[in-house]
Amino acid sequence: MTARPRLRPRPRTGTRPPRPPLPSPASRPPHQQPLTALVQGAVQRVRDVDRRHPVAWDLLLTGFFVVAALVDAGGGWRNIARNTDVPQWLILTMSLGFTVPLLWRRTHPVRVLVAMAPVILVSGWTGAMLQAGLIVHIVVFNIALRLPPKTLWWAAALVTVPNLLAAIRHPSGSWDQQIVPSLWTFALVSLLGIVVRTRQEYTASLVERAHRLEIERDQQARLAAAAERTRIAREMHDIIGHNLSVITGLADGGAYAAAKSPERAAEALGAIATTSRQALTELRRLLDVLRDEPPGTAADRSPQPALTDLDRLLDGVRAAGLPVRLTTHGTPEALPAGRQLTVYRVIQEALTNTLKHAGPAATATVDLTYGDGVTVTVTDTGRGAPGTGHGRGLTGMRERAALYNGTLGAGPLPQPPGGWRVHLHLPKDSSP
Repeated sequence: MTARPRLRPRPRTGTRPPRPPLPSPASRPPHQQPLTALVQGAVQRVRDVDRRHPVAWDLLLTGFFVVAALVDAGGGWRNIARNTDVPQWLILTMSLGFTVPLLWRRTHPVRVLVAMAPVILVSGWTGAMLQAGLIVHIVVFNIALRLPPKTLWWAAALVTVPNLLAAIRHPSGSWDQQIVPSLWTFALVSLLGIVVRTRQEYTASLVERAHRLEIERDQQARLAAAAERTRIAREMHDIIGHNLSVITGLADGGAYAAAKSPERAAEALGAIATTSRQALTELRRLLDVLRDEPPGTAADRSPQPALTDLDRLLDGVRAAGLPVRLTTHGTPEALPAGRQLTVYRVIQEALTNTLKHAGPAATATVDLTYGDGVTVTVTDTGRGAPGTGHGRGLTGMRERAALYNGTLGAGPLPQPPGGWRVHLHLPKDSSP
C-alpha cells in the first residue's frame, strides 16, 4: 500500500487569486455562437441604429415599403385580387396611401391609421385587396407600443370594418376565411406590441432602480466619509488641544523658574519633550488611518487610550501645574474599548479646559463611579472664562456620550466657591 502524496498548502496572501473571465457570446467565433445570441445581436444592432438615427431609419423603412408596394402595383396585385378591373392610377394611389404615412407612425400613429382607413375601405370596396394593406399592422404595432391599451379598440374598428364591407361586396369563401384571419392578425400584432412595451418598461424600471441604488451608495459613502472626518477631527482636537495646553503650562512654569531654579526649568523642558512625543505618537497613529499603505507594510496597531492610561494622563496634567485628585467609587468593571475611550477623552477634555481657563491656583477633582454603568464628574475651583461652555470640545464630548446613549452636562458651579463641573453618565451596555 503506497502512501498518498501530500499536497503542498497554498500560501495565504489575504486575497483570492482572480478567476479568468468567462468568454462573452460576442467573443466566440461565429460558428460557435448559439442562434439566440445571433438573433439578439442583430436585433440590438438594429435598435442602436434606430436610437442614434431615428429620422434616417424612418426614411429607410418607409422607402422600402414604398418600393415594395409600387412593385406589387405593377401587376402582382392581380394574383390575389377579387376584381382585376381596378384602374391603374387608383392602384398606384392606394399603394402610396398605404406606405407614405408610415413616416409619421411613431409620432402620430392614430392619425396615420385614420389616414389609412379610407385607403383600406377603397381597397376592399373595389376588390383590389392590395397586399400593401398588411402594412397597416405596422401602425397597429406602434399604437400598442406607445399608446394606452384602450386605443386598440378604435384601431380594431378602423381595421376590421373596411374588411367586413369588402367581404360583403366581394364574397369569397366562408365568412370565417374572410374575417377571422384578419382578426387573428390584429390580435397577434397587438399582443406583440404590448409584450415589447412591457419589456421596455421593465428594463427602464431596472435601469432607474440601478441609478437610484448608485445614488444611495454614493450618499452612504459621503455620509460615512463625513462621519469619519468628524471622528478624526474630534480625536485631533482632543489630542492637540490637551497636549498643547499641557505644553503651554509647562513652558510658562519653566520660564518662571528659569531664573530662580534652573533644575525646575530643566524638568519642565523634559516634560515638554515627553508630552510632545506622546502627542506626535497619537497623531501618527490617527493619521495612519487616512494613509493607503502598500502591501507588506506593517501598520501601527497600538491601542487607543483606555482607563488604564488615566494615571499617565493625570501625571501629565500635574506636571503642567494643575493639582488633580482621582477618586474611584465602586468596583471597576470591564468596559468595552469604545466606552473606555469616551470616558478617557471626556476627562482629558475637561482637564484641558481647566488648564486653559481656570487660572492660577486652581485644583481639580475627578470622581469615577462604577454601578449602573459608569459616571464621571470632573470639577475644578477655577474662575472659568466667558464662552467656555460652547466650544468645540464640549460639543465633541456630547457627541461621544450620545454614541452610547449617555448624557453629558457641563456648567459653572454656584458661588461661592465657584468653579466648573463636567458630568458624564454612560449606562450599561444592553447589547448581548
